Amino acid sequence: MKNLRTVLGSLIIAFVFASCSSNENQEPDQQLQPVESKKIENLHAPAEGRGNYTGPFTKFNFSEGKQVEGDNWDIAFRATEIIVNGGEKGFLLEDIDRVHDASMVLVESTFAGITEAPVDSEFRQDAADALAVTKGSGNGWYTYNFSSHLITPTPGRILIVKTHDGHYAKVEILNYYKDEDTSSESKYFTFTYTYNPNKGDKALQ
Repeated sequence: MKNLRTVLGSLIIAFVFASCSSNENQEPDQQLQPVESKKIENLHAPAEGRGNYTGPFTKFNFSEGKQVEGDNWDIAFRATEIIVNGGEKGFLLEDIDRVHDASMVLVESTFAGITEAPVDSEFRQDAADALAVTKGSGNGWYTYNFSSHLITPTPGRILIVKTHDGHYAKVEILNYYKDEDTSSESKYFTFTYTYNPNKGDKALQ
């Protein structure tokens, strides 16, 4: 009887220990952080020249939600040009090194209609002969009006970004003019974005 009690006691202790260990291992998977949405106003992306731009890029990091100066950028702006921190430089004048593995795709949809990022095979990186998001009026994110000379975001075109450290974000560019006033200075981006802080999780809503 004593041996039976000892065996039963050992089994109970082992079961409790295993249950606790199992719960501890599962908790991180069950604690996903909620996706984050934010509006950025008047991100200045100055440039010299017209069409073929020169000068530094304005680098942006989605996890920090702001302009950055180091190599931890996800996308960068220079006038109407938007580059991603992955691939090769060389297509643009005074281009800069891509030092990480970020990628990007332009999707035709509404911002609310995109609930998750597409499969990774649809994403593109910048190359020496082309950008991930094509330049030019009507080709990428904007349309140029030759009568008014205004640059406006093309409706229904959303950027999906896989960031430099493996997270996903969606971006809708709202305006290209300071304070969203088309009579004001250009090269001031206002955009809204949703960022998923859970690495590798494609949910964007």
